[in-house]
Amino acid sequence: MSYLVWLVIDDLDKCNDVLQAWEDAGTRGITILESTGIGRIRKGIRDDIPLMPSLTDLLKRPETHHRTIFSVVKEEEDVNKLHEATKSVIGDLDEPNTGVMFVIQLHSVYGINKRKRE
Repeated sequence: MSYLVWLVIDDLDKCNDVLQAWEDAGTRGITILESTGIGRIRKGIRDDIPLMPSLTDLLKRPETHHRTIFSVVKEEEDVNKLHEATKSVIGDLDEPNTGVMFVIQLHSVYGINKRKRE
Protein backbone atom coordinates (compact mmCIF):
# COMPACT_ATOMS: atom_id res chain seq x y z
CA MET A 1 0.00 0.00 0.00
CA SER A 2 1.23 3.54 -0.70
CA TYR A 3 0.60 6.77 1.16
CA LEU A 4 0.45 10.43 0.21
CA VAL A 5 1.99 12.58 2.94
CA TRP A 6 1.12 16.30 2.96
CA LEU A 7 2.73 18.92 5.18
CA VAL A 8 1.81 22.60 5.30
CA ILE A 9 4.63 24.53 6.98
CA ASP A 10 3.82 27.84 8.67
CA ASP A 11 7.42 29.00 9.16
CA LEU A 12 9.11 29.44 5.78
CA ASP A 13 12.52 29.53 7.44
CA LYS A 14 12.09 25.89 8.44
CA CYS A 15 11.19 24.61 4.98
CA ASN A 16 14.73 23.74 3.86
CA ASP A 17 15.43 21.97 7.15
CA VAL A 18 12.24 19.93 6.80
CA LEU A 19 13.14 19.03 3.21
CA GLN A 20 16.58 17.90 4.36
CA ALA A 21 15.05 15.88 7.21
CA TRP A 22 12.64 14.18 4.78
CA GLU A 23 15.52 13.35 2.43
CA ASP A 24 17.59 12.05 5.36
CA ALA A 25 14.59 9.85 6.27
CA GLY A 26 14.87 8.26 2.80
CA THR A 27 12.13 10.11 0.95
CA ARG A 28 12.58 10.77 -2.76
CA GLY A 29 10.40 12.82 -5.06
CA ILE A 30 9.31 15.62 -2.75
CA THR A 31 7.13 18.32 -4.33
CA ILE A 32 7.01 21.87 -2.92
CA LEU A 33 4.19 24.37 -3.46
CA GLU A 34 3.69 27.94 -2.31
CA SER A 35 0.37 28.19 -0.52
CA THR A 36 -1.67 30.62 1.52
CA GLY A 37 -4.50 29.87 3.91
CA ILE A 38 -7.77 31.79 3.89
CA GLY A 39 -7.20 33.05 7.42
CA ARG A 40 -4.03 34.78 6.29
CA ILE A 41 -5.76 36.42 3.33
CA ARG A 42 -8.67 37.77 5.37
CA LYS A 43 -6.64 40.23 7.36
CA GLY A 44 -8.39 43.28 8.71
CA ILE A 45 -7.14 46.84 8.43
CA ARG A 46 -4.08 47.36 6.27
CA ASP A 47 -1.30 49.31 7.89
CA ASP A 48 1.14 49.08 4.99
CA ILE A 49 -0.44 51.78 2.77
CA PRO A 50 1.47 55.08 2.60
CA LEU A 51 -0.16 58.41 3.44
CA MET A 52 -0.39 59.30 -0.27
CA PRO A 53 -0.95 55.88 -1.90
CA SER A 54 -0.62 55.11 -5.59
CA LEU A 55 -2.94 52.69 -7.37
CA THR A 56 -0.18 50.07 -7.15
CA ASP A 57 -0.02 50.52 -3.36
CA LEU A 58 -3.77 50.03 -3.09
CA LEU A 59 -3.79 46.91 -5.26
CA LYS A 60 -0.89 45.20 -3.48
CA ARG A 61 -2.09 42.53 -1.09
CA PRO A 62 0.33 41.51 1.61
CA GLU A 63 0.14 37.77 2.01
CA THR A 64 1.92 35.49 4.37
CA HIS A 65 2.81 32.36 2.51
CA HIS A 66 3.23 28.81 3.62
CA ARG A 67 5.01 25.97 1.95
CA THR A 68 3.10 22.80 1.20
CA ILE A 69 5.27 19.78 0.60
CA PHE A 70 4.15 16.31 -0.30
CA SER A 71 5.50 12.94 -1.27
CA VAL A 72 4.28 9.43 -1.98
CA VAL A 73 5.82 6.72 0.19
CA LYS A 74 5.32 2.97 0.02
CA GLU A 75 5.16 1.85 3.65
CA GLU A 76 3.49 2.98 6.84
CA GLU A 77 6.96 2.88 8.40
CA ASP A 78 7.99 5.59 5.90
CA VAL A 79 5.05 7.72 7.04
CA ASN A 80 6.22 7.38 10.65
CA LYS A 81 9.77 8.35 9.64
CA LEU A 82 8.46 11.51 7.94
CA HIS A 83 6.37 12.39 10.98
CA GLU A 84 9.39 12.02 13.28
CA ALA A 85 11.63 13.95 10.85
CA THR A 86 9.07 16.75 10.72
CA LYS A 87 8.76 16.90 14.52
CA SER A 88 12.54 17.06 14.85
CA VAL A 89 12.53 20.33 12.89
CA ILE A 90 9.15 21.94 13.61
CA GLY A 91 8.23 20.44 16.97
CA ASP A 92 4.80 19.26 18.04
CA LEU A 93 2.34 19.96 15.23
CA ASP A 94 -0.43 20.37 17.81
CA GLU A 95 1.20 23.64 18.87
CA PRO A 96 0.03 26.91 17.24
CA ASN A 97 1.76 28.27 14.14
CA THR A 98 3.67 25.09 13.35
CA GLY A 99 1.86 23.45 10.48
CA VAL A 100 -0.48 20.66 9.51
CA MET A 101 0.42 17.18 8.35
CA PHE A 102 -1.97 14.62 6.95
CA VAL A 103 -1.69 11.26 5.27
CA ILE A 104 -3.94 9.66 2.66
CA GLN A 105 -3.82 5.96 1.88
CA LEU A 106 -3.63 5.46 -1.88
CA HIS A 107 -5.36 2.76 -3.84
CA SER A 108 -3.06 2.93 -6.87
CA VAL A 109 0.08 4.84 -7.78
CA TYR A 110 1.67 5.04 -11.22
CA GLY A 111 4.94 6.55 -12.39
CA ILE A 112 6.96 6.74 -9.18
CA ASN A 113 9.21 3.72 -9.75
CA LYS A 114 11.23 5.36 -12.51
CA ARG A 115 14.94 4.89 -12.94
CA LYS A 116 17.27 7.43 -14.47
CA ARG A 117 17.84 6.81 -18.15
CA GLU A 118 21.47 6.40 -19.09
